Amino acid sequence: QVQLVESGGGLVQAGGSLRLSCVASGNILNINTMGWYRQAPGKQRESVATITSTSSTNVADYVKGRFTISRDNGKYTVYLQMNSLNPEDTAVYDCYIRAFSRGWGWKDYWGQGTQVTVSS
Repeated sequence: QVQLVESGGGLVQAGGSLRLSCVASGNILNINTMGWYRQAPGKQRESVATITSTSSTNVADYVKGRFTISRDNGKYTVYLQMNSLNPEDTAVYDCYIRAFSRGWGWKDYWGQGTQVTVSS
């Protein structure tokens, strides 16, 4: 199986920055898409940004220009650099990967979630 461990969340003032990291481990043979989703209280989960194995990115309009997604294939890690944060960015952020692992084939995996709180 594959496990994801997220880090980097926390409390920040409006206008500040945070960098989220998500490290995958396990019997990984290949990773395709990696990404970040978020869910704010009382709202549905929404996609924030995704990045393919060739580093092609797709960033949601509501964070475009402020958030940047990147990956380090050698470290099985995906990052989300978040700048110019505002209170509307407050949410639990989950990382996601589609990975091929020995014995399991291609599967989607999710992290445990990391809280990001932006104060005004």
